[in-house]
Amino acid sequence: MTVQAPRSGLVLPRYQSTAGVHPPLDHPGYVGTELRHPTQPLVLLPHTLTEQTGPLLGGGRVHPGDSDLTVVDGATALGQRIIVHGQVLDSDGRAVPDTLIEIWQANAGGRYRHLRDQWPAPLDPHFTGVGRALTDSTGHYRFTTVKPGAYPWANHLNAWRPAHIHFSLFGRAFTQRLVTQMYFPDDPLFFQDPIYTSIPDPAARQRLISRFDYEATTPDWALAFRFDLVLRGREATYFETEDPDGDAE
Repeated sequence: MTVQAPRSGLVLPRYQSTAGVHPPLDHPGYVGTELRHPTQPLVLLPHTLTEQTGPLLGGGRVHPGDSDLTVVDGATALGQRIIVHGQVLDSDGRAVPDTLIEIWQANAGGRYRHLRDQWPAPLDPHFTGVGRALTDSTGHYRFTTVKPGAYPWANHLNAWRPAHIHFSLFGRAFTQRLVTQMYFPDDPLFFQDPIYTSIPDPAARQRLISRFDYEATTPDWALAFRFDLVLRGREATYFETEDPDGDAE
């Protein structure tokens, strides 16, 4: 695959996708992909300085208490209180400091605070299910929340999503943007979840499962799970050579 270099002569890196790791865009077991996946060939665009240098997200994006999902209006959410923490690295193993992490999840009963979620699990008035934090100077982050419950969905007969927490990370630039899900160890629902099983590489699946971290638990308060995340870095990039025709192959 080759991409025309910018007219300025500056050659910007592109990231190479690892074959056999990411799920297919159209996965028969995941019914929703039938309508979501692209039906035309993808158009490859060279990265510009915008993608390489933005966004710039300052500390003003995060307010005190944003990383604690268990307290709303001075009252405590229901459910098993947990600490979710870890470190954000790039693929060179370097820490990614001051990057914005946002999470969202169902409550302890497996229900989202969303108008489209109408299954008859109780809503918790003291749990919004959303939080955000910035990594520190060593790339570490920490949230306090409750363990989400499993919930049914209409993908197939008796379909249930395993307990999970959604993560959104911005990294240092748009080329490092990552949206993913964190699962919990030994969930009995993995076998029938097409979102989890659509990942063809078993090792890649394991990287989505958090690790119970007894050392990080808070006595008489909360259990802990560690979930480290790796964003793209220099080892995952290559430099394109100029194509006289300007075509992508």
